[in-house]
Amino acid sequence: MGPLSGLRVIELASLGPAPFCAMLLADMGADVLRIERPSPPGVPPPPALLGSGLLSRGRPTLTVDLKAPGGRALALRLIGRCDALIEGYRPGVMERLGLGPTICLAHNPRLVYGRMTGWGQHGSLAHAPGHDINYIALSGALHAIGSPDAPAVPLNLLGDFGGGGLLLAFGLVCALLEARNSGRGQVVDAAMVDGAALLMTMIYQLRAAGAWENQRGANPLDGGAPFYGTYACADGKWLAVGALEPRFYAALLAGCGLHDVDPAAQWDRTQWPALRVRLARIFASRPRDEWCVLLEGSDACVAPVLDLDEAPTHPHNQARRTFVNRGTGPEPAPAPRFSRSGPPLAETPEGTPTPEQILAAWGLDPGDALPPPAP
Repeated sequence: MGPLSGLRVIELASLGPAPFCAMLLADMGADVLRIERPSPPGVPPPPALLGSGLLSRGRPTLTVDLKAPGGRALALRLIGRCDALIEGYRPGVMERLGLGPTICLAHNPRLVYGRMTGWGQHGSLAHAPGHDINYIALSGALHAIGSPDAPAVPLNLLGDFGGGGLLLAFGLVCALLEARNSGRGQVVDAAMVDGAALLMTMIYQLRAAGAWENQRGANPLDGGAPFYGTYACADGKWLAVGALEPRFYAALLAGCGLHDVDPAAQWDRTQWPALRVRLARIFASRPRDEWCVLLEGSDACVAPVLDLDEAPTHPHNQARRTFVNRGTGPEPAPAPRFSRSGPPLAETPEGTPTPEQILAAWGLDPGDALPPPAP
């Protein structure tokens, strides 16, 4: 059933990081109910980017018009029966709907109220619009990613999902554990700018110690070091090299036939540019998969850069079932793994329960709870 079995969570459907948080909780066995607003007539449902599709796995969806009195009343009845709530709207939206923390905690004093935003619930930018790239820009993370010439435009993993949804899930579980002792709920204010800054802790530590240059492409982990980066191969595919420790660096040099390079001079930055040129020439002399036969799994710390079609088929990923296919294509499996109480992902996507079945499962009489249809 999963380590979070027995927890009930209401998710108010919104953008990527909030549904990702709800997916994580559902993956671990929580009973999550996704409440979605009805689409206006003629407006198509939101694309998968906004939280449907794989991000909505593991939980049923109930369509409720939260702006209608009957819909708000139903939401409050459900909130009174849950342990946690997830919302991902701008500050003030939930209050205007009559479903802010004060009202919800009055209905359910043990409720953990999770709020997912980019800038947080207060601060000079709290009400400003933005997206992942804006939030990680303010944290210092975006400055550190890319070439010396310009910051890179990364995937929205650092702000939306790592610093956002993942940390909200962590915060919710922390607050739920605290509520078991105190008997009192609270608000969890998860801001992507805060989370992205937190993920940068080690880089700020290195900067404070004088071990990190405040420029891109000049440091061991940002592409500046020839032994930590990517290299093109003869077939146009790429290798990732991560030979940081001395013995791994020595193995990389040996595997590439660079017997004239002194491993003891690994951290002499003046030698890095010339060594990168030599490594680039060597790796470009063979196709990627030939290099994998020679070096993958060795102390040289070399791995193929797999594309989105290749990654699910790699033998290591298949052995661990890192990806599963439930008939709709590969999807990442729940993580991490548990020795005893980990929930298996259903072999086929869950069926679609009716609204009446959903409400009955939550202990509500469907006839009494369902608001009348909109005229």
